[in-house]
Amino acid sequence: MAEPGVARAAAASAAAGCILAGAVAVTVAVVAGPGPGLTGYVSEAGVTDSGYAAAYRIGVFALAAAQLLLAAALPPALRTAAALLAAGGVGTVLSGAVTCSAGCPLPPFEATTVTDLVHGGASIAATAAVVFAMLALLASPAAAPPVRRVAGVGAALALPLAAAVGLAMLIVGRGGLVGVLERLLLAVAAGWGVATAAALGLRR
Repeated sequence: MAEPGVARAAAASAAAGCILAGAVAVTVAVVAGPGPGLTGYVSEAGVTDSGYAAAYRIGVFALAAAQLLLAAALPPALRTAAALLAAGGVGTVLSGAVTCSAGCPLPPFEATTVTDLVHGGASIAATAAVVFAMLALLASPAAAPPVRRVAGVGAALALPLAAAVGLAMLIVGRGGLVGVLERLLLAVAAGWGVATAAALGLRR
């Protein structure tokens, strides 16, 4: 049986690989798909009638696996951050499994279906869980200094972006502003995940 430290290092390496593969698949689906570009949500690449829906879902499920693997890579003393990442992984799986309708409408400006609300809620919850995991690692004295530094940078970038996305969705609604902010937030989350996985692996 592998030592716990070796197993955690392997999980960290696998998490980094899943993040990179998932990000590439989702990016291809968003860029090459028939969606509205920067004026729409990333999730629009996964609507049923999109020719790139399969690539989008594969990418989303890879990102969900990355969150679960990253949770497994954290030492036992960081159980709060691990639990948040695991919850984020579950939310990401739900987001990929339940697709939104065309345009991925969300309140308060658009009429929505139950699946739109489930998909949107799962996506928001999963992203929030990742941001809170950053904060949990930053606040934990048990986290290694490199992990805390990466969490600090990630939180400093993600918190204002998350707040801006939420406000823009409520005040402006779907459009270019939300589209750009959402993509920036997801890029920060992915970058934080890769950097954290690398820090955990080097720690080993």
